[in-house]
Amino acid sequence: MARSARATALLAPPEVISLLLIIVYQIVIRLIQIYTYVVIASCVFSMLFAFGVLDPRNRFVYEIGVFLNRVTEPVLGPIRRILPTVGNIDFSPLALLLILQYLAVPLITQIFIAVASLGHA
Repeated sequence: MARSARATALLAPPEVISLLLIIVYQIVIRLIQIYTYVVIASCVFSMLFAFGVLDPRNRFVYEIGVFLNRVTEPVLGPIRRILPTVGNIDFSPLALLLILQYLAVPLITQIFIAVASLGHA
């Protein structure tokens, strides 16, 4: 009996769980937004590098390029294998941005709404 009372005392009230869900949801959405900006920065950097605006011999520029490549390539690589390149244009960043904005964000929103409604049922 004392054990079940202790377990009941450790359960969080629904308001706390709802607040935690909102916080986690906001963090996930912000991370997607930040990653979107990183993908855009990678595209701009790639274009500036290709047109000779940025000097690859500059150590700072090189390090930024390496960072952007390491952050975006694990996601863009599989998309590049699926999408063909048209001429010399790589459409994988565009596809990733469309996936993030029109599939991932609404899907995550629906998942969090479903989880929140389970807690109130």
